[in-house]
Amino acid sequence: MRARGVRRGERGAATAELVMVLPMLVAVTVGLVWLLSVGAAQLRTIDAARETARAMARGDDPSSAVARGQQVGPSGTRIRVSAGAEEVAVDASASVRGPGGLFGWLPGVTVHAHAVAEPEPTAE
Repeated sequence: MRARGVRRGERGAATAELVMVLPMLVAVTVGLVWLLSVGAAQLRTIDAARETARAMARGDDPSSAVARGQQVGPSGTRIRVSAGAEEVAVDASASVRGPGGLFGWLPGVTVHAHAVAEPEPTAE
């Protein structure tokens, strides 16, 4: 007995199509998760640069300001500070590794951020 509207040659076609499309759907999902993690790392790097610039502008010790920025940023965040009389400039960068596993061949990404702050006046 055959199901209505289904020819004998088309039985199992939906399963075969699903088997062919499923790996691509998994790859797209992993790619989207990877992009989200890169975006989150970019935002954390921006926050690290801002925190460091703000701390330097307040007059905090440079090593403690950089340590605060590294705490806020992704692990391995590198921070470079250039402080002048008129402004404090901070460059932060961090490397984000690929998703690994079957996708280990994907390259890592380096995210960068730049923040500038004006030093607060000191009480004399």
